[in-house]
Amino acid sequence: MSIRLSDSALAALPAGVNGPGYARASLSAGILHIGVGNFHRAHQAVYLDRLFAMGLDHDWAIIGAGVKPYDAAMREKLVAQDCLTTVVELDPKGLNARVTGAMIDFLAVDPAALIEALARPEIRIVSLTVTEGGYFVDARTGGFDRSHPEILADIANPDAPRTVFGLLIAGLRRRRAAGVAPFTVMSCDNLPENGAVTRRTVLGLAEALDPDLASWIATTVAFPNGMVDCITPATSDRERALVKEQFGLDDPVPVACEPFRQWVLEDHFPAGRPALEKVGVEFVEDVALYELMKLRILNGGHAAIAYPAGLLGIHYVHDAMAHPLIRAYLHKLETEEIIPTLAPIRGVNFADYLTLIEDRFSNAAVGDTIPRLCLDGSNRQPKFILPTLADRLAAGKGITGLALELALWCRYCAATTDAGEAIRIADERADSLTAAAMAAREKPTAFLAQHDIFGRLGEDTRLQGAFAAALSSLWHKGTEATLEAYIAGTLGA
Repeated sequence: MSIRLSDSALAALPAGVNGPGYARASLSAGILHIGVGNFHRAHQAVYLDRLFAMGLDHDWAIIGAGVKPYDAAMREKLVAQDCLTTVVELDPKGLNARVTGAMIDFLAVDPAALIEALARPEIRIVSLTVTEGGYFVDARTGGFDRSHPEILADIANPDAPRTVFGLLIAGLRRRRAAGVAPFTVMSCDNLPENGAVTRRTVLGLAEALDPDLASWIATTVAFPNGMVDCITPATSDRERALVKEQFGLDDPVPVACEPFRQWVLEDHFPAGRPALEKVGVEFVEDVALYELMKLRILNGGHAAIAYPAGLLGIHYVHDAMAHPLIRAYLHKLETEEIIPTLAPIRGVNFADYLTLIEDRFSNAAVGDTIPRLCLDGSNRQPKFILPTLADRLAAGKGITGLALELALWCRYCAATTDAGEAIRIADERADSLTAAAMAAREKPTAFLAQHDIFGRLGEDTRLQGAFAAALSSLWHKGTEATLEAYIAGTLGA
């Protein structure tokens, strides 16, 4: 028999389940987090839960918030269980579960409520997980996309913002008027220089709304860069059943994740911060090198295995890693084209880091899925693959494996597997991606001509040639034969 998760259940949690090691009544809010998904609850919330269990910094608890319709559904479920979350770490050596209590409230999904909370003096950090594609970046320039319809709507309705960034600005405006020091804005999304990107977007919108306020934000608000890492699959019936059957808890929104997590942050928090270094967070002067390592090796690696696996009808990431051609493609691509673009990091061996990544991808207990890795390619490819490709081209280095990765994505966007089964393209640009992919079967440059994805990179003749050779092989010979040719060094020869 399972126990329904709630505050009242904490005193009688099933054997083998650890609860919050502190009195939740002692907590008060210091962080407002926008975008309460699985990753936040497996990562930032776990670090804080551990810190609170040490008896430290109980004035840094989390208030959850959201701006999208799906945030309301998450709020309803979490509020029903007093904002508690069951986190299961999927260690192949043995699973373990803990109930975390670092979140003490979840705001109604209402712009006015969020602005009011942003203005509260006790909120000293506002953190974000709003997806890689949620920062209004112009793919052609790398700068702020002021022409985006959602941004234009905020500019036209400054008193009723709807984007995360419009709401942040409204909260900062209210704090400034009240003489309250600004909060720090901390992105926890997988973006190169995520703090700098967040700053650019906030300032770009603020300048369009109120140049004087924009100047104040530019001189007083901190946007530290950070690198975050913890593989966290989507919650399905599999995870809900696991929590109920193995751990005796009834939690409709549990989180299952790998046992590994990492967080590297620039130590730039003028309004203060919790002592997260005591629970394993690394604070450094410049996080860029760590961030680039993770984005290119791990996130780029995910992209590399996602599309060949999808084309071969493989559902789980660990099964993709068990396929000898996919694993060999990943290793060759990483060692020959991705890792050489990285600057050295003191104390870090990239070969060892790659071995760790390969082991993490192979963890069958995680049950991560290929469809999850294939999500939102039009936003992920420009962050995880295209910068590496641009660096290789600029250096005059080989790009066969990276061009193959793009060709695999293109072939996947044609929406059928090698066996002819339909693929659902989970991307906001699905229709245009599929149209471009089908046109590319006859004219490969049609896919690279999507300028809002590739920018001027798609005009590079070296890339066009390597991409065309890989795509032709995929259509005429299939995924496995194309991977074999790449591994043997004969692709495009």
